[in-house]
Amino acid sequence: MRNSLKYIAIVLIAAFVSSCAHDENSFHIAGKLANPGPIKTAYLLRLDSTQLTVVDTGKLDEKGEFELKYSSAYQNLYKIRLAETSYDLIAKNGDDITFSTEFANGKGPVNIKGSEEAKELEEFNKISNFWGNKNSRLGLEYEQATQKLSNKDSLLEVYRPVFQKNVRDYEKEIIGFISKNKESFTAFYASTSLDPRENEQQLVAYADAIKGKFSDNPFVQKFLKQMAIIKPVSVGQKAPDFTIPGLDEKPINLADYKGKYVMIDFWASWCPPCRKENPNIVKQYAIYHPKGFNILGISLDDKVPAWKNAIEKDKLTWNHASDLSSFNGPVERLYQIESIPSNFIIDPQGVIVAKNITGVLLEDFLKKTFNKPQ
Repeated sequence: MRNSLKYIAIVLIAAFVSSCAHDENSFHIAGKLANPGPIKTAYLLRLDSTQLTVVDTGKLDEKGEFELKYSSAYQNLYKIRLAETSYDLIAKNGDDITFSTEFANGKGPVNIKGSEEAKELEEFNKISNFWGNKNSRLGLEYEQATQKLSNKDSLLEVYRPVFQKNVRDYEKEIIGFISKNKESFTAFYASTSLDPRENEQQLVAYADAIKGKFSDNPFVQKFLKQMAIIKPVSVGQKAPDFTIPGLDEKPINLADYKGKYVMIDFWASWCPPCRKENPNIVKQYAIYHPKGFNILGISLDDKVPAWKNAIEKDKLTWNHASDLSSFNGPVERLYQIESIPSNFIIDPQGVIVAKNITGVLLEDFLKKTFNKPQ
């Protein structure tokens, strides 16, 4: 009898130790929700590139406590969702995380322990929420103002620059955050909120800085590969040379512009934003061509008549060329053209000094470049 009791005690102790053991093959979240109200279930969501997927659910007990567990091959961003409110955390296998909040319409204080980079994530969310709320208020203000005016276009011209400035200020702050937190996964998460066309140079530099890190994360590795492809045609790099048939079918070489400023302008007759930008380019060319500014227009048209007609109609008096192969032309592939309008400004040394600038930004760049003291 004594031996039987001893055996049972050993089994119970072993089971207890096993249940409390640290698990390196998954991460565990012990949550507690004060004043849960009607909330019965907590959801764990995993970030998959740009979408979120539910990977576990936990039922709340009578004390408002719940458990979530998941096994991940790499460190990643997750969200705990309670009703319509979500809470961010970064986790990896082996983490034992505690989460608690007093649920008051999702606005109660939150306490997360055991999750890596909690402070960095909180700082990023603070930046993101500040600028997101600012532009949301601006959007609401615009909507209310449009109800009182019949001419919405004039009002849009007032609000658009303010919105764009808010976006630029947000991106500037995020770039500073990334620079300060290069070693953290939160910095990578923050980088995904940036417009890659507007912040390409900074993203290429960031990719160079984190080579060899997060080697097990497929999203980071995909980002690094994309930046490696883009880098040869990013600002600061030597522009790759090419030869392309001109409008008269004679070959044009980029090397023909050596020692000059030239803008390679990728456009097409069927592209409304391109055609809308053409009057601005015509205006800038008239001002700065006498000072040394050149343009080579490369069309993504696949039919000559439409291409020629657009050139004549828009009064585009610079050199023109095309492979008539849309996005599949060799020059388009070389320069990684995925959308138009796209442009590259190359200095007399053959270095890309600006990229994808239109409107006022193009005007400002040319003004600074050609009006600076000699």
